[in-house]
Amino acid sequence: MAQYLIVAITFVFILGMIWLRSRLHYVERGGGVLRLQPAGRIYFASALGVLIIGWFVAPAVGRAIWPGAAITPTLMRVVWCLGTYYVYILVHRLLKSRGTMVFRYEEPVP
Repeated sequence: MAQYLIVAITFVFILGMIWLRSRLHYVERGGGVLRLQPAGRIYFASALGVLIIGWFVAPAVGRAIWPGAAITPTLMRVVWCLGTYYVYILVHRLLKSRGTMVFRYEEPVP
């Protein structure tokens, strides 16, 4: 049971780190309320999807890559989470380079 709790906490932590890192890139761009854009919804939904897929796939990937090693499913799931974080750094850079905004400031209504 503790191993599931470790992975669940790691999932939430990594998703939060992806959120914070992405949001920090838009802090200096303007005033008003910072809102999640439709592309951002897709970005975070896909990150959540990759993390959920990792719950099921990561142990098998670990056994396939290191067949003789005594790798626990928890270790492989945590490594999957870290890999997801780094992949989504690159995805966010790609989105920004193409002009796609994950967050955008909305002007306050007077």
